[in-house]
Amino acid sequence: MPTKSSQYILFHTDVCHLCELAAQLLDQLPLEYERQDICDEPHLAELYGTRIPVLKCKDTDKELNWPFDMTSLQEFLGA
Repeated sequence: MPTKSSQYILFHTDVCHLCELAAQLLDQLPLEYERQDICDEPHLAELYGTRIPVLKCKDTDKELNWPFDMTSLQEFLGA
């Protein structure tokens, strides 16, 4: 049986301390999300290279750019 994929993607790189901070915020919520390293795809590196970390909702294509805090994250998620 296929598993339901998450509706959120965190665009990041492995060497980004801001990305680690964003993931720590996300991990405090009951939220499933995918992590996508922008270095794996040249078009993602071009698109997100100066904006990461970025949280994207796949359903709406809306994006939350860094810097964000718990309040702005919850607003973005509709909590």
